[in-house]
Amino acid sequence: MEDAWQALDGAAAETRTLADLFAADPDRLDRLVREACGIRFDFAKTHLDARLIERFAALAEAQDLAGHREALFAGAVVNPTEGRAAEHTAERGEGAAESVEQARQFHARMRTLVDAVEAEAFGPVRHILHVGIGGSALGPKLIVDALGRDSGRYDTAIVSNVDGAALAEAIRHFDPHSTLLVIASKTFTTTETMLNAASALQWMEENGVPDPYGRVIAVTASPDRALEYGIDETRILPFSETVGGRFSLWSSIGFPAALALGWTAFEELLEGAAEMDRHFRHSPISDNVPVLAAFVDRYYANVRGCATRGVFAYDERLRLLPPYLQQLEMESNGKSVRLDGSPVGRATAPITWGGVGTDAQHAVFQLLHQGTHLVPVEFIACTEPGHSLSFEHHAQLLSNCFAQGAALMAGRRSDDPHRNYPGDRPSTTILLDRLDPRSLGALLAFYEHRVFANAVLLGINPFDQFGVELGKEMAKAIDMPGALAFDPSTQALIERAFGAEGEFED
Repeated sequence: MEDAWQALDGAAAETRTLADLFAADPDRLDRLVREACGIRFDFAKTHLDARLIERFAALAEAQDLAGHREALFAGAVVNPTEGRAAEHTAERGEGAAESVEQARQFHARMRTLVDAVEAEAFGPVRHILHVGIGGSALGPKLIVDALGRDSGRYDTAIVSNVDGAALAEAIRHFDPHSTLLVIASKTFTTTETMLNAASALQWMEENGVPDPYGRVIAVTASPDRALEYGIDETRILPFSETVGGRFSLWSSIGFPAALALGWTAFEELLEGAAEMDRHFRHSPISDNVPVLAAFVDRYYANVRGCATRGVFAYDERLRLLPPYLQQLEMESNGKSVRLDGSPVGRATAPITWGGVGTDAQHAVFQLLHQGTHLVPVEFIACTEPGHSLSFEHHAQLLSNCFAQGAALMAGRRSDDPHRNYPGDRPSTTILLDRLDPRSLGALLAFYEHRVFANAVLLGINPFDQFGVELGKEMAKAIDMPGALAFDPSTQALIERAFGAEGEFED
């Protein structure tokens, strides 16, 4: 592996400008633009060239990317620190036969509950209140926001923040008598989720709902805990322990999306992801879009020293994509040790950040064009508009998207230093024909496989997240005086907020 990295370490000194790369290679678009699953991936305005791709391909071979990929789909243990497989692809029908069959059974159970809600088996339902956090919320929230705006099926609120203001806002216009509460937690012990669930049940009780627990659906990999909580077995939707939270929207965690969009749409979402699974599994490196995207990521993070990566969705329906990717990418690959516990010794995940279309242009693009940081940028757009207003709206939106990529690359020289744009700033453009369940499924699976490919190139485990735990453990200790000795600064904050005893009083 080190020999392959050494071949890349000197690549920064050999880098040519984007303009020179286009001038030197008339076939550059053919080399660096790919179509997969109805999506166009344009890597041409990055600094990748045939020489770099060859070196990264050698790194992929040294790291046995093909072997790791097969292990992923075969249901082998690819999460060694927790002794687990990572079987989110089985939820889409691409994986070990036993796992695929189990996923089908869980989906069938999920559909039964969707049908029951539609038939008003739990009484009339107009509002869906889904409480979860992290992967139990970000995926469903993105799907419902992107695809469910015009469905008119249910008012759907997905609450994750433990701040009571979030739950209060969600239920402000809900009728508790026609609200279905969905509690989503892999362990069914997640502190924030269980507090929000308890408060939602209290809201129902205080408003005279005769049997609040009869209006609860539990989504969990720990069904026994949901039973202990008081939820009837027929209203518990299990999913496998081998499906990680940030990869779980394809499982029963996607229940609110299946309700909001309808079961047919949910199946199309799964099939779009499965199509990208097959592309990632079977395409050679030269055509494999998740792998090529990982090469771009590694080049800018490890060769050019870029600490961040900007993601900008030129489609209002994808406004929640950047925060979704923040968890997917940074929780997965924000690591500093290899699989064997030794230091990685090089940059891992860049900081993912971003925004929405022309709003972001008026907020952060000043830095992208003229700032001192080199920031690789990713643009996501759709050919078809997501509205019925004048096409002029969409024409201006796409014009801005394409112009930003061109301007970042070309720049503009000026004798006035304040109006000088250095250019040679990289971007990738991902263009969907349309935003529908199938294309969104493919897009999100692309990002999952990109994360996995990055992890293999680095030799790290993308499927654990121990870094999330320490702060949560210490938060629990704050309400137990004497459990931990805090630093003077933290202790002063505790006393200011909770009183001299350091214990919260309701």
